[in-house]
Amino acid sequence: MFHIYATVAFLYVALRFIYPLPLAAGWRLLIGLVLLAASKYHMLILAFTGTMYSPEVPYWMAYSAGWAFTGFALLFAFVLVLDLGILLTRLVRRRASSRRALAKWRYGVAALAVVVSGFGVAQATRVPDVRQVDIQIPGLAPALDGFRLVQLSDLHISVLFPEPWVEEVVTRTNALAPDLVVITGDLIDGTLQARATDVRPLAKLRARDGVIAIPGNHEYYFGNEGWMAKFREAGMHSLINQHEVVGDTRGQLVIAGITDKVATRYGGSAPDLDLALRGAPADAPIVLLNHRPAGIDQAIAAGVDLQLSGHTHGGMIRGFDQVVAKANEGFVSGLYRRAGLQLYVSNGSGLWNGFPIRLGVPSEITEFTLRAVPTGR
Repeated sequence: MFHIYATVAFLYVALRFIYPLPLAAGWRLLIGLVLLAASKYHMLILAFTGTMYSPEVPYWMAYSAGWAFTGFALLFAFVLVLDLGILLTRLVRRRASSRRALAKWRYGVAALAVVVSGFGVAQATRVPDVRQVDIQIPGLAPALDGFRLVQLSDLHISVLFPEPWVEEVVTRTNALAPDLVVITGDLIDGTLQARATDVRPLAKLRARDGVIAIPGNHEYYFGNEGWMAKFREAGMHSLINQHEVVGDTRGQLVIAGITDKVATRYGGSAPDLDLALRGAPADAPIVLLNHRPAGIDQAIAAGVDLQLSGHTHGGMIRGFDQVVAKANEGFVSGLYRRAGLQLYVSNGSGLWNGFPIRLGVPSEITEFTLRAVPTGR
């Protein structure tokens, strides 16, 4: 389906942008071939590297290809907007714009697509800033008031997010001196062999109560069991429909983690919240780690107080985020409240290298400060 959409977009650009350009046929053919290659980026890397999710190519090539594809996507959007403007102009003025004026507009939207996509790729691949969020948790023991939990999500460690980038993310996370670090899936894109060096800095993550990770859908694409074992070697705790209890006799917090829904396609266990919470202390607040912002009704029924998710990358582009929300039960970025449950959806610390763009939706390292609800409220 993805390739069909890309084909339709290319045909539209060819008809409404390339063909009307006042250029010689040879130049229009060359532009068409370049844009065709950009639109078929994912199909080309699948054909030449065997995977659409993690092409093992040099950094500059991955960056350039990402820029080309996002530039094409924006060009399609801008040409569509331009055509709507042309249509409105004809309806209002009752006459068509001159070919020279339209040519200038087409050159303008092409230049705009190149510049905006270049800026968007630079924003997408930068090291994320820290976003601070205070969360009130009913039933949180006074001893845990001020508990600081850092969420990393959707790191997508790959050729586009290599070891130096991971090192800086770890440095910024450790500088917060958190009580607990959780990673809500999609840590990697690539095989164990390909990413062995890039993931090495994750072993340096430090928190008083440890580092906990759950799988996202991308772990299953590259062998989830092997990756979870690798993360455990790096000192992390992996939760596969399981929970851990942090705190002490003065106050406890249940951290539960479930699998991703694609797990069953790859021989893994389906998400099972009941299993994850089995044996958990009944009086302790529950923080659920679920890669996708999904299963809200079940989480509410299970008494979950806070769910931390990712997967959406925040929608990546302001405006487009509403499309992403519709595909994710209405959730895309930030804090939501539903019937006693608080859901936080991270924009992600990285993102998939197949569409590396951020416009108005910054990546993040999220620092939560948990607060006890004052007596009487």
